[in-house]
Amino acid sequence: MPQLAGGGYIAQVSPRGAALRTLRHGGRDLITTWPADGPVPYFAGTILAPWPNRVGGARYAFDGESHELPVTEPERGHALHGLVSDVDWQVVELLSVEDEHAFVRLAHTITPTPGYPFTLRLQVVHRLDSHGLTTTVTARNEGERPAPYGCGPHPWLVGGDELHLPASRVLLTGPALLPESLADVAATPYDFREARPLDGTVLDHAFTGLSAGEARVGGVRVTWDPAVLPWVQVCTGRQLDYEGVAVEPMTCPPDAFNSGTDLVVLAPGDEHEASWTISAA
Repeated sequence: MPQLAGGGYIAQVSPRGAALRTLRHGGRDLITTWPADGPVPYFAGTILAPWPNRVGGARYAFDGESHELPVTEPERGHALHGLVSDVDWQVVELLSVEDEHAFVRLAHTITPTPGYPFTLRLQVVHRLDSHGLTTTVTARNEGERPAPYGCGPHPWLVGGDELHLPASRVLLTGPALLPESLADVAATPYDFREARPLDGTVLDHAFTGLSAGEARVGGVRVTWDPAVLPWVQVCTGRQLDYEGVAVEPMTCPPDAFNSGTDLVVLAPGDEHEASWTISAA
């Protein structure tokens, strides 16, 4: 399991799900961790692709064809968090310059599978330096037909109970956690444009209308380019009896394979790149 060190940070990356398993700074954990031999709880640290969040009913239509995915969230009947969070990626490059910077590059190819008859070559680079841990995901369509695509990470931050999220809109969902309406956060429990304690607030919501691509949970910050990742899912662990707050920048909202909202369509030979950084605040 690759170990990275640099800029005062220490990290460990797992080939399973290309996951960030540990990240420490100044002797403190910034994310939740899990045993080296698994299991991985609640997708902690994994890469989510070729879609983040849910595909409702595990069904969608694209380019004039209907597709049915395996149901991976049986309690709701959805396809959850893509196809690569529980596969073993190949470590293709590792470099570490002690106390300066380090990176690891992992690769995986999605081949045609039930419900997703497309071929995508994926690459993930985790880079560690004084700015924190930056992850870059690159997807290339190696097939002969356009492919729907989305991505994001799933880190659980453990910096404290205060949340700052400069997002003006929240996606409200129904009992099946599928989108129902987009609402202004003003005068709702979902307004964290000014940092404030969660105080028992339960969240499992996607936010957009970002004035900046950043979120902070106590002493841990995630930053990203909101032009590339205009959505962010925030999930508190308390309702799952799990530590931390998940902050998941996303290229698209939940069920984008059905709504088409901010869905990336990769033509044959096209590439898409998205990056985010986790750091001590």
